[in-house]
Amino acid sequence: MNRFLMLLGTVLLLAAGNVAASEPPEYTLVIKNHRYQPSEIRMPANTKVRIVVNNQDPTPEEFESTDFNREKLVLPNGSATVYVGPLRAGTYAFFGDFHQDTAQGRLIVE
Repeated sequence: MNRFLMLLGTVLLLAAGNVAASEPPEYTLVIKNHRYQPSEIRMPANTKVRIVVNNQDPTPEEFESTDFNREKLVLPNGSATVYVGPLRAGTYAFFGDFHQDTAQGRLIVE
């Protein structure tokens, strides 16, 4: 019985490790004064990533990209998560739909 429980425990630990290992890399973008900080994110090619967008402004913003086809509303003083990729190597623009003149950035995929 003890041997069975040890084997079961080992299998469960290995399975949990595989789930944790499959989490996509995470990047954080901050919207402050209607600008993205940082304005550039470097990410690996052919990899799905998670981007957490934190809006520190008192107004909503819409994270948007026509280059990689994403659109997500970020409420005032709130956050939103956007999954991107996998993408080929290249440069992909994103912007804040409500403040396109200042809220601009790009993903540099290498």
